[in-house]
This record gives sequence, C-alpha cells and structure tokens, in this order.
Amino acid sequence: MNFSLSKHMLDATRLTRSGNLMKATAVLQRMLSSGAGGTAEGEQEPALTIDGVAVDLMDAPAAVRDRDARGGRSQFLTRSYAGGSGGHGYKLYVPSGYHGQAVPLVVMLHGCLQSPDDFAAGTRMNEAAEASNFLVAYPSQTAAANMQKCWNWFRTGDQRRDAGEPLLLAGITREVMADYAVDARRVFIAGFSAGGAAAAIMGQAYSELFAAIGVHSGLACGAAHDMGSALAAMHGTGAAPSKAGNGPPGRIVPSIIFHGDSDNTVRAGNAEHVAMQSAAGALAMQTESGRFADGMRYSRTLYVDVGGRAVVEKWMVHGAGHAWFGGSPAGSYTLARGPDATAEMVRFFMSQPA
Repeated sequence: MNFSLSKHMLDATRLTRSGNLMKATAVLQRMLSSGAGGTAEGEQEPALTIDGVAVDLMDAPAAVRDRDARGGRSQFLTRSYAGGSGGHGYKLYVPSGYHGQAVPLVVMLHGCLQSPDDFAAGTRMNEAAEASNFLVAYPSQTAAANMQKCWNWFRTGDQRRDAGEPLLLAGITREVMADYAVDARRVFIAGFSAGGAAAAIMGQAYSELFAAIGVHSGLACGAAHDMGSALAAMHGTGAAPSKAGNGPPGRIVPSIIFHGDSDNTVRAGNAEHVAMQSAAGALAMQTESGRFADGMRYSRTLYVDVGGRAVVEKWMVHGAGHAWFGGSPAGSYTLARGPDATAEMVRFFMSQPA
C-alpha cells in the first residue's frame, strides 16, 4: 500500500469512527478518483478495517451504520457540523440499546463556561439515555462565537428562524436525524442558563422540529436585544418579552421549566416569562407545593389544556440558586438537592403524544 493510500484510509477510518460519515465518504471518493486507490493487476484491493472487520472502501459509512445498528455498546462520539451560519462541533451519545430502530432525540445546550462533556457529566443525561434508549446531542459553543462560550440568546440575529445560531442548532439536529434512525415526532431540546434561553428560542422558532423544550434557569425568547438589555433581563429589571415570541400566534410549546427562587444570576421571574410565552396565555393554571426528602421545598405550576393535560410545567425550588437540580458534582453548576431535573425532563418529554 503506498503512503497516499495509507493516509487516505487512516483519515477515512478516523472520520468514520467519529461519526462523520459524509466526510469519510468524501475522503474515499477523492482517493479513488485521484487514482490513489488503484491496484496492480492481480493485486488485492486493500481493505478498510472497522473494529477489526474488513469492509469495502465504498461501503465504509454503511458498514459503520450496520455496526452501530447491531448495538451492544454505548458510544459518545465527537462530531462536527458545517453549514448554516458556520461550523460547530458537537458530541453525540448513542445508547447500547440502539439497533437502528427509530428512537427519540434530545438536544442539550450547555451554559456559559461549560462544554458538552462537562454538561453531560453534570446532568447525567447520558445515563438517562442509556436507561430509556434515546440519542443525546450536545452542540458546543466556541470561544470565538462568545468569549465565555455562552449561546448568544440576547442578540436579535440569534433569535430568529433560519438565521444565526438557531439555524446552526436546527442544522445539527437535522444532521443527527439524517445519520441515525430518529423518531421525527419525538425530538426535544433543553438547556441550562444561556442554553436554556437558546432552547426557549428554538421552541418558538422551530416548533415543527421540536416536540417539547426544557428550560432550566433560563430566559424567554426575545427577553433581550443586546448586552445591556440582557443584564437587565437576567437581573429581573427588564421588560417582559412578547408572549407570542417569534413563533406562530397562539402556538402552545410544550415546556418543562426549572428555576431556583434564590437564583442571583438569572432572576426567578424569568421562569414565569418562559411559561407564559410557551403557554401563549391560553391555559388554566394549577399550583401544588411540596417538600423533597432532602428538605428543599418546591412549588410546581401546571398549565393545563381543555383536555386536562398539563402541557407546561414550571418548577420553582425554594432556596435554590443557579444550578442544575439533582445534578452530579462531576459537572459544573450543579446542585444534588431538589428535583431530579434530568429525570423530570425525560418523563415530560416521553409523555408527549406522538
């Protein structure tokens, strides 16, 4: 095997293992079209090996899909997306129970100063995905896009459909749906802090793509339009955003919302703004109170439709600050006490009608 062929095959193997099937295919096609893959008469075509199994060069992506479809082990893949408003990396968790059947997808948006790995560790969403058999995608914000790696929820250009970061996040979601068997009726998005605000935007801008959203310690779509109004919104001194957001008028976005009433980073009043925007003011409210075994008290408000189904849930945890409730200390901005936000989100998402 010559050096050029070996390098191309190594590149294709690396891309294939990381889940970048389209790029792997492009590398193989360039290799073959350039003649690098030519063989002398009687010489056997070199094989690409994936997990110790030799496969035909042109069938490499399909071979990986077949391998993944067999399941048997979980994977936390590093992938990249190029399109829309630019390229971004993301992580994808594939549970061991995935065998190529249609499964739900949850997109998770980290907060400022966090990363996909940090967020996955703190929320333990991968463990939930392993138990309930769904995919989890973790888009990664870059320091180039925001110095603190925050999603830019406060910029007007990043609050609209088919523009800025919403276009990017929708593109990542659709790429996963194209590369894996995803139940298109069961795609959800959730986030924490700036990621929660971005999830609220996605619920308004792409209501046909996401069946429900989860907003933890975040803000409503359109809560700010620049850095000054962002700080005011976070401190609870800004104007309330439009109830309809930028989605269809009267559109109810199934949502589960968490906030601590002692949150000094994003004030608790923002949770009500998210709830009212999601419910479009058209639902009856029922509030219940209780105390967790760890001593923390909570109030949970259910926004109920005419059929009696709670389509919006708002959890207010008394005495809690800016942290993911029920989280693991392995990640940042977590609080072990209070509700298990991950379990409650999964329960809410999976209860949505298909």
